[in-house]
Amino acid sequence: MKVAILTTDNREHLRDYTATTPYFGTAAEALLQGFASLPEVEVHVVSCTQRPMQSLEKIAGNIWFHSLHVPKIGWMRTAYQGCIRATRKKLREINPDIVHGQGTERDCAISAVFSGFLNLLTIHGNMRLIAKVNRARPFSYQWLAARLERVTLPRTRGIVCISRYTQESVRDLARQTWVVPNATAKDFFDVKRALENEPVILCVGHVILRKNQNALIRALDALAARIPFQLRFLGQALSHDPYAAEFLELVRSRNWCQHRGFANRETLKRELASGRLLVMPSLEENCPMVLLEAMATGVPIVAARVGGVPDLIDENVNGIFCDPNDMESMREAVARALGDPQQAQRMAEIAKRRALERYHPTVVARRHLEIYGEVLS
Repeated sequence: MKVAILTTDNREHLRDYTATTPYFGTAAEALLQGFASLPEVEVHVVSCTQRPMQSLEKIAGNIWFHSLHVPKIGWMRTAYQGCIRATRKKLREINPDIVHGQGTERDCAISAVFSGFLNLLTIHGNMRLIAKVNRARPFSYQWLAARLERVTLPRTRGIVCISRYTQESVRDLARQTWVVPNATAKDFFDVKRALENEPVILCVGHVILRKNQNALIRALDALAARIPFQLRFLGQALSHDPYAAEFLELVRSRNWCQHRGFANRETLKRELASGRLLVMPSLEENCPMVLLEAMATGVPIVAARVGGVPDLIDENVNGIFCDPNDMESMREAVARALGDPQQAQRMAEIAKRRALERYHPTVVARRHLEIYGEVLS
């Protein structure tokens, strides 16, 4: 079977044009790790970029990489017309059995849908729902991405939904759906835990309204007055954004809060290795990678009962839920996890076993091959 995967090369996303090795989002990277372990499939990864770059021809024994230069005019301002044309031309050379577009955030979904080949899409971020939660302004990036999502979803052969939450949100637009969670990169399963003396609570994600960091800080004020811990935030905070500016002021005024900025994969593994607890207070989530990575690492979890998170966590079995709109609920959930570390660790061990069974790259890649075979038959 020959498969074309359309995904974003993070060298383009991060403007890292001097690097010669492509790298991708955490979910796509993990899926490709899984495909690399399955020699029966030939995979071609296709990514568009606004600048020409030197790239490896192959990134694994059975995985080829194709970087397509598309000038800026061919991106969002023209509804990705340049990306669509460049991708279609390359796919005619590759002649895959099936095309799989990864995500509706950028060009991948619309390029897959108008490729002229049998195609599927995976939704990573529900752009229509994210635009609603973030109150996206007309003609902003999120507003436009939400409308492009409405164009692509009815036109694809089927949608791989990484949670039942997404499956429900696309039910009226999709021809066919499958629920397959994201894969988790293999190296998170191998992280060795070494806790810091003072309990460290981790909160990972860009500082934006949807991630709800400011409410978490205020919720834990009363708890910080009773027990020692450090609340450590990992994620970009843009000071010109009013929400992020408020966050930075809240952190500066509390000696038990710390903001360490954006964390790459290696930094995140180190933080998970030493963290006592991961807290995710988001107002909306699909299948958050940081939860899967925390499970694979064996870190206890407190998470908001929103979106696709209930697909990943069973209350008091492999994690603890909280209500992100209720500060007392968030405070009590964190207090429970810190107050009974042995029980929290037992839940983390169950979470790690489940992650190995359900989110390992090879497991998820095999499920994708089953779906491709179903569609092709």
